[in-house]
Amino acid sequence: MFIVKILQCTRSPVLNIGQMLLKKSVLAGDPTKFSFHLFRNTSANSFSTIRSSSATMGKDAVAERWEKEILRSCEDKRLYRFLKLKNNLKVFLISDPTTDKSAASLDVHVGSMSDPWEYPGLAHFCEHMLFLGTEKYPSENEYTKYLSEHSGSSNAYTASDHTNYYFDVSPDAFKGALDRFAQFFLCPLFTESCVEREVKAVHSEHEKNVLNDYWRLGQLEKSTCSSTHPYSKFGTGNMSTLFDEPIQRGDSVRDALLQFHNQWYSANAMGLCILGKESLDELEELTVDLFSDVENKNITIPSWPEHPFVGPPHTGYIVPVKDIRHLHITWPLPDLREHYKSGPGHYLGHIIGHEGKGSLLSFLKNQGWVNSLVGGHKSGARGFSFFCVNVDLTEDGINHVDDITVAVFQFLNLLRKSGPQKWIFEELQKLSSISFRFKDKERPQSYVTSISESLYYYPPEEVLSGPYLLTEFDEALIMSLLEQLTPQNARLAVVGKQLAPKATKSEKWYGTQYELEDVPDETLKVWQGCCHNPAFSLPKPNPFIPQNLELCPESDGVTVLPEKILSTPLMTVWFKQDTEYKLPKNNMYAEFFSPIAYLDPQNTNLLHMFAQMYRDALTEYAYDAELTSLEYSLNNSKYGLTLNVRGYSDKQPVFVRKIMEKLMNFKVDPKRFEILKENYIRGLCNFSADQPHQHVVYYTSLLMSQFGWSKEDLLQAAKQDLTVPALETFMKSFLSELHVSLLVHGSVSRDWALSLAALVTTPLQERDPPTRHLIGSQLHRQREVKLPKGSSYVYEAYNDVHLSSAVELVLQGDLQSTKQNALFELVSQILHEPAYDDLRTKEQLGYIVWSGLRRSHGTQGFRVIVQSPFSPEYLDQRIEAFLDKMKDHLTSLTDEEFNRHRDALIDRRLEKPKKLSALTMRWWTEIVCNQYNFNRENVEVECLRNISKQELVDHYMNYIAAGGRERAKLSVQVLSRAEGGAGSDAPSSTPPQDAELRPPPALPQPEKVQSVSDFKAYLPLFPHVKPYEDVETTSFVDSKAKL
Repeated sequence: MFIVKILQCTRSPVLNIGQMLLKKSVLAGDPTKFSFHLFRNTSANSFSTIRSSSATMGKDAVAERWEKEILRSCEDKRLYRFLKLKNNLKVFLISDPTTDKSAASLDVHVGSMSDPWEYPGLAHFCEHMLFLGTEKYPSENEYTKYLSEHSGSSNAYTASDHTNYYFDVSPDAFKGALDRFAQFFLCPLFTESCVEREVKAVHSEHEKNVLNDYWRLGQLEKSTCSSTHPYSKFGTGNMSTLFDEPIQRGDSVRDALLQFHNQWYSANAMGLCILGKESLDELEELTVDLFSDVENKNITIPSWPEHPFVGPPHTGYIVPVKDIRHLHITWPLPDLREHYKSGPGHYLGHIIGHEGKGSLLSFLKNQGWVNSLVGGHKSGARGFSFFCVNVDLTEDGINHVDDITVAVFQFLNLLRKSGPQKWIFEELQKLSSISFRFKDKERPQSYVTSISESLYYYPPEEVLSGPYLLTEFDEALIMSLLEQLTPQNARLAVVGKQLAPKATKSEKWYGTQYELEDVPDETLKVWQGCCHNPAFSLPKPNPFIPQNLELCPESDGVTVLPEKILSTPLMTVWFKQDTEYKLPKNNMYAEFFSPIAYLDPQNTNLLHMFAQMYRDALTEYAYDAELTSLEYSLNNSKYGLTLNVRGYSDKQPVFVRKIMEKLMNFKVDPKRFEILKENYIRGLCNFSADQPHQHVVYYTSLLMSQFGWSKEDLLQAAKQDLTVPALETFMKSFLSELHVSLLVHGSVSRDWALSLAALVTTPLQERDPPTRHLIGSQLHRQREVKLPKGSSYVYEAYNDVHLSSAVELVLQGDLQSTKQNALFELVSQILHEPAYDDLRTKEQLGYIVWSGLRRSHGTQGFRVIVQSPFSPEYLDQRIEAFLDKMKDHLTSLTDEEFNRHRDALIDRRLEKPKKLSALTMRWWTEIVCNQYNFNRENVEVECLRNISKQELVDHYMNYIAAGGRERAKLSVQVLSRAEGGAGSDAPSSTPPQDAELRPPPALPQPEKVQSVSDFKAYLPLFPHVKPYEDVETTSFVDSKAKL
């Protein structure tokens, strides 16, 4: 997997900027930094330090064992140790006796910028190849098979300046997994046969991205920088760069891979993080045993202090694939990672990307020019970075690019004139210290991945706190950065379909149409002479910073699972006081259920527009709350509106009160309505450019849901009936009759939860007229279409944008039940790794191959999704051949292998959610699905323990295997009609002839679905799943209890 990583960025909640800045952008620059100074001065217990033990084992292999303090949150009960082995490999050990997953990650501080110029994509290709066999474990799928059998998973990614490998696994299988992992860096095979096959996977990965605007814009930035700078390289690679051209030159690709691995994979350029149940001494012994032999070649870790942006300021005019409109303004900066204690990029990003009153975003929105704004510091690679201001343009905004650019420079002038504000830094410092102290416990895999990379950038004692820490206010450094954000240093990129007439150039790797023009001197003078804009001001002090961070005392008789604490005709309230995560946080979900929400395409559009306009209107108020990790979302669904409020509980009632006040008194702004309507319609139109694998999932849902509106239905209705009066009328009807379901889960009391519920319902009851409650017959949810047993259907759709085609093969089961759930999950567990190994690795059908459960409207089944350059018909046959092969695989499983898979699934099901929000979401799903099986994991695991191999085989033969008496198949196929695409008759769809391929089983001719509506009209529906337990009200209390 090839990635681009963005750091230190303040984002707009409405991130519709072609994903140019990833949501992961807040890695080093969001308000999650820890201030040692603040903690030390606010509370003696606000931080804790650990000192490693002076273990004596492995002395000969350990050059340095860190004996100084490693700073961590006082809420963190894990133990840590830093080592440097004699081979100069940096190691960070984490002992967590409570973990249900062990994990490890190794970061090689070399990435795609170190590719040889004649081998674009070689670092990425090397990453792929390490998974495919080593001298000690030569089988291609040994590593992934071992992990799959022990509840594990793995992946890797290649970035510009580093490559990261990681996995997790059941603790009892950790040593075996770590041994297999270590061989990647000791003795990979790079077999010739694997090289020839895996290069196709790399090519398929690239083909998947070719028409993705995020990838296209990212590569164009590189391709238009200095052509002699390594940043300009093409990092993904494809068949041409990694196979065809080397063969034409007479080069050996395998030799190039070996040479790259031998040159760069050196112990002194690696960081390793290991997390397990074992003690630190045991983890150290394991590490020394497995990684001491990684060779230290004493390489110089590459760095590039010379910036890739050279030349005068220019503007790029770029034609996207989707109908999007963006303006990107980018400035070159030095690498700021050494300044993590002062966070200058974070400080500037916080102010420039702010969304409150007086902000750059608010001014541009009021002008009707933008929908959202992202401003912040972006990492490039070791030695250089960027600062970016990216905006999503309205229809009018793309005609005012010059005015928007002037506004940006006016705002920068304000910052220079005002100077760095220490109170703003101290506010960020306080927020960071709170975030570090009360951060959620990380998932083991993601935790070790981030730490293995951090080992290069932070000293051992600050590896945990460094990505959070803000301790030094450096006014001079902030000013020096501001002095670099000038018109003379700026590069602009304007993105829009309407720029096609200007775009005469074509980018080499992605074919992006563009043009570059130097910024005229007259324009530069205008930017340099920007006058004061009275609309701009610095942010005000944040009123949402929590003051009370004490945990709520545990109530007498606290329940293990959520309980219903209030039931009225209008509202049902569920509550669970948290006793496990012990953080001063609370999550609230509320569903405003209405039978008219999805009644027809017009209502669906109107409710979507309301949710979009509501979020847009609340931006200025809610942004301060978001900075303190007090967040909300309001989204439309088939059943109404869902409100989620999450974060520190201290200021949550104030926030919820404002949310409901705005909901009850919402006024439609006609100007913003037209802007957001155009944005919505463009989004519907842009669906055609989504990936084929996304299309097959969409069409499957459309076919199998009781009722649903296609993108075409919604688009037609939006163009005809989406008006301000229609929205105002609809929202009156929507709010006139509702049922509210609510879940409160966190460190709060029962009375507190009821008071929060009252803040939701009281405004509804005080409306004029009051909101009426729904009756039981109005509360039904959708049902699933029931395919006849023995049936086989095929539905074909078309994609005119992408060259690849896709198929989703669905084998429908029955209604969900404890036994059925356990059997289908066990089938998925056993088939997941072989499906990937057969269909992707061996047959090379495509980069995207996925198999697993499909659950919808109380039913379930098994599905396989493949996106490929081959025709969907051929893909369907290969999936059927695989499923036929799996009959033999299942029947030949030994008892030991069967038990291993069953235990792996049990381990996965019993894995505890790492975050409060994840557990809240699990329980909320039970409520909105009306199943209420809050103890589902334990109930179904108990069933799993008693399932025999024969029961599994019988289930597979009945529901999955060809000819099974319960088998009901739907094959959804998306064919490419693009020139040279993988349509059924395209020459490029012809698969390679391989005599070893297992032929598909004999199957009856499927019935072709000609019409979605007719298909559903003549088929029965499944009934609703009955609730798991009787959920009659256990108690009734006063809904107006006070906080």
